[in-house]
Amino acid sequence: MAVVIVTGRGGAGKTTTTANLSTYFAQREYRVLAIDGDLYLPNLGFHFGLENVKYTVHSILKNPNLDPEWAIYKHSHTGVYVMPGSTNLQDVLGISARRLRDIVDQMRYKFGLVFVDSPTGIPFDTLPTFEVANYQIIVVEIERSPIYSFEIMVENEVEKLKALGDEYGLKVGVILNKVRESQDVVDKIIETVEDDIGVPVLGVIPFDEDVPESVNVGIPILAYKPRSDASLAFYESGQLVEEWIFEKVK
Repeated sequence: MAVVIVTGRGGAGKTTTTANLSTYFAQREYRVLAIDGDLYLPNLGFHFGLENVKYTVHSILKNPNLDPEWAIYKHSHTGVYVMPGSTNLQDVLGISARRLRDIVDQMRYKFGLVFVDSPTGIPFDTLPTFEVANYQIIVVEIERSPIYSFEIMVENEVEKLKALGDEYGLKVGVILNKVRESQDVVDKIIETVEDDIGVPVLGVIPFDEDVPESVNVGIPILAYKPRSDASLAFYESGQLVEEWIFEKVK
């Protein structure tokens, strides 16, 4: 199974969501691979403390003769297998997003679940991978979107990204992140997403000041501080995503 994680705006917590959902499934003893598909602004490696490694997804994209598994590292704190990107500008030049599709296609037969962290906006870097993916999760930060402007945000983010997933036949879900609003507002937003757009909300993650600290130490919050507010919410979200993907009833 391959899951592409996307967002319409920067700072929504897409990579944090990728890292923590991957952690949830690894803790549930799935064999999980997280791939950094944000080829021009890769950040996934930072979330797992993998900034300085010899081989990256960019190494594999530049040299088809390299075995993709050379760029895969098992994170000791979570058990997640990670294929990080390179932050070196020279490594970005001359790469092929089409080759990324082939890597994802190959890896989804070696891992029970593959998460692909996409770039912000229309995910041109990972668009070819939609051909071999099964699911799309849209991460939406609602903290900067008061309820009176939410319909505009829905049109600009959820509906457009859902249309992209629909085009490739993907099953689409939404996670609301960095939530600070009252429960009444959140309930209204969930109602809008699920009833008006027809997409399930798979998680509501509260804003948590412990999350940036977990990124700094390279351990996703779910493993770093498992009793924090965000961790508890990511765990619940992981349960919903697991049921959504594998049709397992909790």
